[in-house]
Amino acid sequence: MEIHSLSKTKKDSEPQTLKRSLKSRHLSMISLGGTIGTGLFLASGGAIHSAGPGGVIVAYLLIGIMVYFLMTSLAEMAAYMPVAGTFSTYATKFVDPSLGFALGWNYWYNWAITIAAELSAATIIMKFWFPHTPSLIWSAICLIIMFLLNYLSVKGFGEAEFWFSIIKVITVIVFIITGFLMIFGIMGNNPVGFKNFTIGDAPFHGGFMAMLGIFMAAGFSFQGTELLGIAAGESDNPEKSIPKAVKQVFWRILLFYVLAILVIGLLIPYTDKNLANDAVTMSPFTIIFNKAGIAFAASVMNAIILTAVLSAGNSGMYASTRMLWDLARQGKAPKFLAKLNKNGVPVNALIVTSLIGTLAFLASLFGDGVVYTWLLNASGMSGFIAWLGIAISHYRFRKAYIAQGKDLRDLPYRSKLFPFGPIFAFVLCAIVILGQNYSAFLGGKIDWNGILVSYIGLPLFIIIWLGYKIVKKSKVIPLQECDFNYKD
Repeated sequence: MEIHSLSKTKKDSEPQTLKRSLKSRHLSMISLGGTIGTGLFLASGGAIHSAGPGGVIVAYLLIGIMVYFLMTSLAEMAAYMPVAGTFSTYATKFVDPSLGFALGWNYWYNWAITIAAELSAATIIMKFWFPHTPSLIWSAICLIIMFLLNYLSVKGFGEAEFWFSIIKVITVIVFIITGFLMIFGIMGNNPVGFKNFTIGDAPFHGGFMAMLGIFMAAGFSFQGTELLGIAAGESDNPEKSIPKAVKQVFWRILLFYVLAILVIGLLIPYTDKNLANDAVTMSPFTIIFNKAGIAFAASVMNAIILTAVLSAGNSGMYASTRMLWDLARQGKAPKFLAKLNKNGVPVNALIVTSLIGTLAFLASLFGDGVVYTWLLNASGMSGFIAWLGIAISHYRFRKAYIAQGKDLRDLPYRSKLFPFGPIFAFVLCAIVILGQNYSAFLGGKIDWNGILVSYIGLPLFIIIWLGYKIVKKSKVIPLQECDFNYKD
């Protein structure tokens, strides 16, 4: 009797829900930190080299507008129904359980593989300082750091992400200020002005097709903003903090990207071959800091890029763990993954996600990395599929809300320009997904291998979606039957 009583007490003491420990400042930085990373610090140079500064700015502005509508759509649902499963839960309740199932597993897989990609990136970064050390040492250290930040408590994750993001934000601000001082001749030698915008066919180099290619890359750069929805389930005051975070994050991201690209385009001609080099020493940030006379610019940028990689891996582990936990809670994943520890952390889901990320990373070290390359390509468009799911879910959410006679004034946050917002986001997301490797269809001969590598994520998603639909015989939920209740 005593043993039975003890085990019952222990079971009752285990938390059944996630802890709402994330504050507004955490939410803002989690979403902001998810987007400012190697895409801006390293890949922005190659983008300018391909399409010219004007082409890159237009591409980022268009994607930025799409992301704004997606974020407002997500905010409307997340402020009303703050759950960790977000895309999976909303699609299950407002569209079709089969879509919710597919979106959940798609998003979990996307971030689990991203952990492996960030571990690979971390080893390359560390070899900048320690060229002769084994890769496994640095990947293991980074994995342990990410795991512990997520294992201790959600507040620990939030604080780590807050400071990681602060470092990146300060770097971008210093870069933009330094750049404009150099452009107008206040710092450095002679004023540069706008002469680099008049070289060759600048600012729009390569025409529309080059800009379309950057359009795809810009979409990848903005992925991570949707982390706000995942974190809503652990926000202390989602009704107020989510709308506030959406307003702050979007404008900051857009300003940071557009102003940083403008500075790079004005100070470095797009014809400079160094821009096409992804090495830290050839990062446009490093080049400009060097020109400004900042000592150890390459080492400083390498350290900042390392924080960006740790931040992305940390966020990836958080997002995929919460999604897996929610799938288990809904009965769409093994039940043991729904267990929470005393700190409200889904520890089993965290361990499984970390193991998958580790196995994927190890696959990159053996042979010629073919398995890992396929895994990475399969996850490539997962983020865009999640965005597509947000647009569809919000459209149905609002339609069902009105159909059931609910008052729009009761929503904690209402997205602007409905239904234009979700429809616009849906169309642009579909263009990005279908145009992943448009060049494979051009020319005299179709590149079937290139098509298979680029689009493998799409048939995988469709198989999971239709498989669940056939097995469970799920159907699209009528608007009058959509469920607006949720368990916290």
